[in-house]
Amino acid sequence: MPIYDAIIVGGGHNGLVCACYLAKAGLKTAVLERRPIIGGAVCTQTDLIPGYRIDVGSSVHIMIHLTPILRELELEKHGLEYIEMDPWAYYPVAGTNSGIRFHRDLDATCQSIAQFSTHDAEQYRKFVTLWKELNEGIFETFLMPPNPGKIFWTIFKRTLRNLKTRKIWSSMDTSRQLMAPYGQLLDEWFENQHVKTALGWLSAQSGPAPTEMASGDMLGWNSMIHLSGAKRAKGGSGALTQALSKRFLADGGEIHLDSEVKSIEASGEKWIITTQSGETFETKKVVSACHIHTLFKDLLKNPPHELKKRVSQTRIGNGFGMMVRHAIEELPQYENKSGIQDYHSAMQLLCPSMETLQDSYLDFQRGLPPVNPSVVAMTFSAIDPTLAPTGKHTLFTWGQYHPYELRNGENWDQIREREADKLLERVYESAPNLRGKIIDRYIQSPLDLERMHGMLRANVMHLEMSLDQMFFFRPLPELSEYKTPMKGLYLTGASTHPGGGVFGASGYNTAKVLLKEFS
Repeated sequence: MPIYDAIIVGGGHNGLVCACYLAKAGLKTAVLERRPIIGGAVCTQTDLIPGYRIDVGSSVHIMIHLTPILRELELEKHGLEYIEMDPWAYYPVAGTNSGIRFHRDLDATCQSIAQFSTHDAEQYRKFVTLWKELNEGIFETFLMPPNPGKIFWTIFKRTLRNLKTRKIWSSMDTSRQLMAPYGQLLDEWFENQHVKTALGWLSAQSGPAPTEMASGDMLGWNSMIHLSGAKRAKGGSGALTQALSKRFLADGGEIHLDSEVKSIEASGEKWIITTQSGETFETKKVVSACHIHTLFKDLLKNPPHELKKRVSQTRIGNGFGMMVRHAIEELPQYENKSGIQDYHSAMQLLCPSMETLQDSYLDFQRGLPPVNPSVVAMTFSAIDPTLAPTGKHTLFTWGQYHPYELRNGENWDQIREREADKLLERVYESAPNLRGKIIDRYIQSPLDLERMHGMLRANVMHLEMSLDQMFFFRPLPELSEYKTPMKGLYLTGASTHPGGGVFGASGYNTAKVLLKEFS
């Protein structure tokens, strides 16, 4: 049995990023993935709807473009190509035959907002300028282990720099806004209901409700998209993880598919990993790229009792949302035109009002599917013809605030079709031309998401992204720097800093920790 320098348990994008950096450094590294295809939730399949390339997890790539990962790993040499989404978001305004377009270019975005409110157009310009300045400092902390001293010093340096251009009370007020609910900030900054609803639905995508304290940066973070842009991997979201796997293999790494891990056990100075099929692997170091609860509850042999208990008390929550992937005859039209429009590149924000969003969250708190769900619709075949047969298209619909655990006596296997229909009805309200144009669909209920991806209770962020579970609190203070008290066992993935999304920062940071110890 060969002895590996490191084995990564889980082939999602963070696990693969970590593995690539280790293999690049010459370390004998393997990845064990329980599914028959690599990529975790950054994966595209061709066997779900014949003739179509269907994502089974994420679809929009934003954060990873702010990191050095793509450049340092030279993923374009391994087939990765990105298509710019411009506009990257679009909010159709009912009854106007128009909508708000969020472009990478700030001037173009403000011009679009000005159709509905010149006041809010100017406010948006000020908002982006202020929050971009703040978030550039916060972003620095995302690309390092979240040591409290480093984080506070990084933000403090930025604050001192900003004081040259802003009064001290202004910097203090920015800190206040970080602690405020993003729903309150929308009211403080903007007056037009369409602008507030569009930005509110965008901000909700990380999970917190508009009323949650210390969620201000869920709104403020949208300013960074004007810096990075939002992009679509050509051929599907999984093109990223396919390129990562090719890079990893080119550097001598090994990938073992259909290798679900049964146990991880310390053996002297090494670790023994056993799969469900009975295969065993011996390694100097283990990197867990799976859910933190799965690691401590199901896989790890003899973890410290108190630590296992503390991990079990971290909050997963009660679900997040559901996704339906459609094959369609024609694209949804929001402005009474035909053919491909600029907004078909965008995340299409179909939320009638902030009240609708708040009502959905109240349904969620009661353990009920939202009576009146909001939708993010995505039609990427309009900018990437490889996704669908000629003349056909794809439509992905994401609905949020769908509780994993229902309290009305229903279960998701019974109601998945009904709830999928409700998401589609929301699209029909804004784009009635689409009615009768559905060819096929693939539903991912909260229960389906858990079964496929190991996302416990269907939280796509693994753990709730609340302030008490972020930075050096994620997943716990003693685990936040990607190490565990068990020598040779490390963590990466959405359960760790900086959290979920197609980012790769966690895998990047974990690799730096290991490489320092191997040096």
